[in-house]
Amino acid sequence: MAHNGIGYFDNRGHFFKSPEEATISDLSALLGRIGEGDSLAPGIASLLLEKRVEMEHIFAEHDEMKTEQVFSRSNGLAAKTNVTSLAEKLSSKSL
Repeated sequence: MAHNGIGYFDNRGHFFKSPEEATISDLSALLGRIGEGDSLAPGIASLLLEKRVEMEHIFAEHDEMKTEQVFSRSNGLAAKTNVTSLAEKLSSKSL
C-alpha cells in the first residue's frame, strides 16, 4: 500500500531520506572524483558538512583579512606594516 513520506533531493534530482544525505551528495558532485579507485569525495563531503561551523569561522576570518588587505592597499598602509622584510633585516645587521 502506498503512503506519504518526506524526502530530500540533491541538485541532480536524486532522492534521499535525510537533508544530510542530499547535501553530502551535492558536495561530492562539487568536489568531483578524488583519488584512485572509489572516490574519496563522499567522505570528504561528509567531513565538510560535519565541520561546517568551524569552516564558516575560518572563511569569515579570511574574508575579514582580505577586506583589511584591500583597505590597507588603498590607503597606502601596506608598506607601513610591522613586518620587516628579510632583506631589510639582514642589511640592518650588517651596519
